Amino acid sequence: MSATATTEHTTGQAKVLATYDCDEGQRQLIGQRVDGIVRITDRPKRGGGRAYLVEEGLTKMNELQALIDDYLAKAKRLGYAPMQGWF
Repeated sequence: MSATATTEHTTGQAKVLATYDCDEGQRQLIGQRVDGIVRITDRPKRGGGRAYLVEEGLTKMNELQALIDDYLAKAKRLGYAPMQGWF
């Protein structure tokens, strides 16, 4: 008899960390814990459009705030989602 391993995935409540305007319209930075790891994504405020993984594995609030501040400053300077330039 073989044992079947089951993996249970847990996903926490998504939380809007910041909203910003760019050439595509409004976008949001979303924080969410997935399988115990904090992930930050950049998504369109209204559906449709590309979502980007910005960072994962942050462990301190000051790291999170620094990331948000830097990301929003770059978005303002660029006029588009900063992660867009990486693809």
